[in-house]
Amino acid sequence: MRLLLKMAFLKMAFLKVAFLKVAFDSLLSTLNYLWSGWGALASLLLFCATWELAAQGYGALVLPGPLATLVQLSLMFEDGIALAQLGISARRTFYGLSAALLAGSFLGLLAGRSLTAAMLSRPLVTLLLGMPPIAWLVLAMLWFGMGDATPVFTVFIACFPIAFAAAMQGARTLDNQLLKVARAYRLPRGMLLTDLYVPHVASYLFPAWVTALGTSWKVVVMAELLSTTDGVGAALAVSRAQLDTATSLAWILAVLALLLGTEYLLLEPLKRRVERWRTVEEK
Repeated sequence: MRLLLKMAFLKMAFLKVAFLKVAFDSLLSTLNYLWSGWGALASLLLFCATWELAAQGYGALVLPGPLATLVQLSLMFEDGIALAQLGISARRTFYGLSAALLAGSFLGLLAGRSLTAAMLSRPLVTLLLGMPPIAWLVLAMLWFGMGDATPVFTVFIACFPIAFAAAMQGARTLDNQLLKVARAYRLPRGMLLTDLYVPHVASYLFPAWVTALGTSWKVVVMAELLSTTDGVGAALAVSRAQLDTATSLAWILAVLALLLGTEYLLLEPLKRRVERWRTVEEK
């Protein structure tokens, strides 16, 4: 009994150490990425400087400056308006984007494994990519009415072909020579998946996911502007009707902050962790 307890204790200690190591590696990767982001920070500061110069030229009524916009945004958070509306838009974006990325990536990988399926699906993907989101929005309003389903569906249908095309391309361009070598050496399925398939497909998926992320926020704000009574889009419609430029810019700034935060704090660290082999090759 004492031996069993000792073994259980050692197993728990080992799992705890492994968990802490994974958490530490993830934190270190995030910090390294943020430390290397001075170029991005410099571009943002240059954008703010250009914005401030334009605001001084046109006046606060036409174009409020960055400081005035931040003050207005802080007031909106203090009143509880911003957090509630951003949460509604984020929820709709999450539902539509998650469904699009999961379905598009999975079906794209399946289509990429078959030449016939890839040839059949390519013109359909081209049609979906070429159809403007506003057209889908009009159809969604006719089909689903004025509610959550309209923006969620519009986000899904706008982002689905982006993920599908990237996943299909990643599956189609896998190096057959590497695959033959892996099979010749009889690599385990797990190693084949983690060391061959995932790194290659991820190099196609992550840029597409970032593109879909930006598209999803643009589409959801547009859909809310025309089809709902809540969310950031509806709040933008109210500020437009009141000729409140500062509030409009504050909403835009809040959406851009959420977009950048999702990309640089979630997707980029995940991408760097999956594509660690690129760092090894560069060294």
